[in-house]
Amino acid sequence: MAKVFLICGKICSGKSTYAGRLREKQGAILLSVDEIMLAVFGLYAGDRHDEYAERIQKYLFEKSVEIIRTGHSVNLDWGFWTGKNRSDAKAYYKSRDIACELHYLDVGDKVWKAQIAQRNQSVLAGKAKAYLIDENLAAKFEALFEAPQADEIDVYVRC
Repeated sequence: MAKVFLICGKICSGKSTYAGRLREKQGAILLSVDEIMLAVFGLYAGDRHDEYAERIQKYLFEKSVEIIRTGHSVNLDWGFWTGKNRSDAKAYYKSRDIACELHYLDVGDKVWKAQIAQRNQSVLAGKAKAYLIDENLAAKFEALFEAPQADEIDVYVRC
């Protein structure tokens, strides 16, 4: 039975890598806001970044239902950084009778900082299409992130 996988974790926690492995294992279609943002706007969407990202998420919610109705599972590689994001997503799918799992990638601080540095190095070398994460941006995102409670998590992955 097709279902949706919500991939939750801090920025640079390994969500995209995990989602890719899950795609291979489950045959699930990967839907990524960042992938679309980077393809359409490049690295700089300017002051409207959040607005565009929100509009893309809305579109991908609708598209994911269409995909699931054809019998294919879907990975949503969006982070789901807040409890509200997670509960809204779960309610959205529940109201459509679609099974939903939250996969939480819990990354330790040392590994997280190393992954940010590695990602930035790959972006600067032109080896990866991703956003650069400086110290200020990392601190901002860390402050926004609300780790899920145990009862929200279906699959826990320690990174």
